[in-house]
Amino acid sequence: MFQVRFHGRGGQGVVTAAELLASAAFREDRYAQAFPSFGSERMGAPVMSFCRIDDKPIRTREPVTEPDALHIQNSTLLTVPATTTLSSRPALAA
Repeated sequence: MFQVRFHGRGGQGVVTAAELLASAAFREDRYAQAFPSFGSERMGAPVMSFCRIDDKPIRTREPVTEPDALHIQNSTLLTVPATTTLSSRPALAA
């Protein structure tokens, strides 16, 4: 399973990015899921979104804790312990 975690601020498109990645995988006949995690719904608040892609059905529904790829949309979030739980083969985009 390939797992991606996106970090950004409200309004930067991290939820849309996860949904687009999942849609692209689905169009390639892969199983995919995308979902957000955020607190108060306001512009500028920290937001995380998650995407999973696999060749078989995805049964897990919890947030991605050890991503294979990590995308940080806003450099101010580099102080968050976002990179502390990367998988053994991570890709990082900031």
